[in-house]
Amino acid sequence: MMSSNNSLNASDLRDRLQTLASREGIRRWDLGAACSDDCSVQVDRGEAKQLKASQRSSITVRVWNSDGLVGITSTTDLSDSGLEQALVGAHTASRFGNPEDIPEFSPLATAPLPELDRPLQPRQGILPLLDTLRDAEADLLGRHPAIQTVPYNGLAESLSQSLYLNSEGALRQMERTQASLYLYARAEETGRKPRSGGAVRLGLGSSELDVQGCISEAVDRTVSHLDYRPIETGSYRVCFTPEAFLSLLGAFSSMFNARSVLDGVSLSQRDSIGSDVAVPFFNLHDDGLHPGHISAAAFDGEGTPTQRLSLIEGGTLRNFLHSEATARAFGVQPTGHAGLGAKVSVGPDWFVVGSNPQVSSGNSLNHRTESGPFVLIEDLSALHAGVKATQGSFSLPFDGWLVNNGERVSVEAATVAGDIRSVLNGIAHLEADSEITHRGVSPHVWVDGLSITGEA
Repeated sequence: MMSSNNSLNASDLRDRLQTLASREGIRRWDLGAACSDDCSVQVDRGEAKQLKASQRSSITVRVWNSDGLVGITSTTDLSDSGLEQALVGAHTASRFGNPEDIPEFSPLATAPLPELDRPLQPRQGILPLLDTLRDAEADLLGRHPAIQTVPYNGLAESLSQSLYLNSEGALRQMERTQASLYLYARAEETGRKPRSGGAVRLGLGSSELDVQGCISEAVDRTVSHLDYRPIETGSYRVCFTPEAFLSLLGAFSSMFNARSVLDGVSLSQRDSIGSDVAVPFFNLHDDGLHPGHISAAAFDGEGTPTQRLSLIEGGTLRNFLHSEATARAFGVQPTGHAGLGAKVSVGPDWFVVGSNPQVSSGNSLNHRTESGPFVLIEDLSALHAGVKATQGSFSLPFDGWLVNNGERVSVEAATVAGDIRSVLNGIAHLEADSEITHRGVSPHVWVDGLSITGEA
């Protein structure tokens, strides 16, 4: 468990805040807090490269003054004096609050919470993590003579607590453990360009991580691309792996973000709900409660319960992701996607892509058996640089394969370009089998007519 000076007790914290607030004449307040106890290791050729252990805490306090204006402060000091300073600071800041943007408590901040089956896992500590990662690196380096280095790697575990309180009786608290492993290998052969590839595994605890699976995937993603050829520039039928498609969707998540819509930085407009944005057999949910979502939380930064929310159903845009403020602006209920900070943010939890069972795609494509020609995109990179979210366009380097007459050849270097609206409306088929990845859940997704530019 966390050390006592870094742990949070919701009822104790509430009582302390109520006492301090009464003393300062503050009637209306709320607080979001998070604490974490983390350790992580990195290695380089069997030697410890980085060993890190940290305890972090952060608190955001909001105070409403008698005029209804809001002030916000943040602190890492959980002592009585630290809390008092935060309350007084927020109260003082409230005089300068924006009368045009006044947040309220979520109407669902005291609603029942969903049950989450996420049992806390024991943590191993730095030295066992170091041994595990050293062994994994050595195993990976021994799998193929071309793999010379594992330049990026890491194994981490954490215990975190989060809570939300307000002066109207909301009291939310949760605790969770999480672990992660990543391995990124680099292979070189004489006369050939270096190739690299990696893999990630997440778990509730470090002892349950699939280390061997991570090693094998990193090796396969690296070595399989050693024999590469250039690709001709042109328009191709493309099949995205689940991970690649989810990373593309994530880059355009502002389409579903009510905050982005209100701020005018989304492809969607206020009246976009009910419009057709994808092929009729395409469904998309945000499901923060999905059993595969290791980082699941029962509530968001405003205390609103997490839920499964339909975003696209049968190709039609059904809902936006909301905080309390955006929900009020749209006349709907908050959806549990708020992050509490100087400005309340909105963001997705866990995308789940699926098919509408009532509508057929009319195709039966399968990336394992299709003879082609098509391009199988395994991984997209440079998402921050190559995506113009407000315009819908993207141009992204990728790792992948050209499949033709059953022959699969690694693509030397190329970019895929298009428009997310055209992608969603150009989906030719969703394969039957979905995969749980560290980004969400999706099948392989086929899209017709994407532009691919080979390296000159």
